[in-house]
Amino acid sequence: MAKSVDEFNKKRLRSSNITVVISIALVLFLLGLMGLILINAQKYSDYIKEQLVVNAYFDENYDAKDSLKIAKMEAETFKEVQTLAPVKKATYITREMAAKEAKKSMGIDSDALFEENIFPSSIEIALKPEFVDPAKINQAIKAIKSVPGIIDVKNDSTLMVDVYNNLSRILKWILGFSILFLVLAVVLINNSIRLKIFSKRFIIKTMQLVGAKRRFILKPFITEAVILGAIGSGIGLLALCGIWYYFTSQIGSAFVQDNQQYVWLVILVFGVGIFISVLSTIVATWRFLRSNVDDLYYS
Repeated sequence: MAKSVDEFNKKRLRSSNITVVISIALVLFLLGLMGLILINAQKYSDYIKEQLVVNAYFDENYDAKDSLKIAKMEAETFKEVQTLAPVKKATYITREMAAKEAKKSMGIDSDALFEENIFPSSIEIALKPEFVDPAKINQAIKAIKSVPGIIDVKNDSTLMVDVYNNLSRILKWILGFSILFLVLAVVLINNSIRLKIFSKRFIIKTMQLVGAKRRFILKPFITEAVILGAIGSGIGLLALCGIWYYFTSQIGSAFVQDNQQYVWLVILVFGVGIFISVLSTIVATWRFLRSNVDDLYYS
């Protein structure tokens, strides 16, 4: 009879541990998925912002005999523009390149309408994402205009502001959902741990009544929480990596674009799983250590 009771308790304990591990894995999988979405949404946002270019123009009026001098001056100006803090990438566009682009856009193959290079040479500048901010765009343009040789800077400020505001709004929503998932992770993992500790409340109180210190009682529960949290986090991360690998292979993208951000995400998810498990275990166990024997029947 005693043997059957022990087997029953072991099965119940094993079932409880499996339930906790699965709960942790599922919750952290969703949390990690939101983290991946947030990271890639930020990257896509930065990519779109870098497509919003600013055009800096050189003087189009000069004598043909000064062409070599002007070319040297424009090359020096281009190098200086590349070193500016707001500049992510700069492309030097010669008069010939500007004329070819104009003919291409107008669908003209003949040179009859272009007896000479009537378009000024320019620099196409992609700003760093943070400088697309409406509060900083004027600062960036002012810095570009201050470079010797640049006579005019043009950009579609209205489009930049609209794109920036829309992207910022989307990122805020995604960040809000990520925080919501983090709160849900804390609540769900905490509830799973509390139910597990609740099933052992009589064991905890018995150990205390026979003289065991609170630290001694807590130690095995904390150790178990670390193990369960690590296993659950590991399973959740493996599932997340599998889903992400399948998704990126389907769209033809790289599995990992930025090692550092993904490493930090893995550390965060793994740490959250263990931290919440341990904290919930300590809080739940401490509650029963402080309670009276009679309270165990009504907890």
